[in-house]
Amino acid sequence: QVQLVESGGGLVQPGGSLRLSCAVSGIIFSIKSMGWYRQAPGKQRELVAAITSLGSTNYADSVTGRFTISRDIAKNTVYLQMNSLKPEDAAVYYCNTRTKPEYEYWGQGTQVTVSS
Repeated sequence: QVQLVESGGGLVQPGGSLRLSCAVSGIIFSIKSMGWYRQAPGKQRELVAAITSLGSTNYADSVTGRFTISRDIAKNTVYLQMNSLKPEDAAVYYCNTRTKPEYEYWGQGTQVTVSS
């Protein structure tokens, strides 16, 4: 059974930092990429950051320079370090994994609230 277990969300003040983690287990195929998406109320889910099996990264323009995605291959875990958080970063953050052959898996989501 494939599981993506996210952790690290919570309430933070503007300008603060959070680190999200997503531990992936049960996948039998090669992982092609791991990433984070977010969805705010009334908005579509959007890509925040992704990292490929070769280590290439991709960020949304709105988080470039503030967020950093990384991974621990041995632990099948992906991280999202979020610094200088803004109220507009508040959303439910979802972990995503894509495999080769093409399968896609999602975590259950973790809430990030940015408020003073």
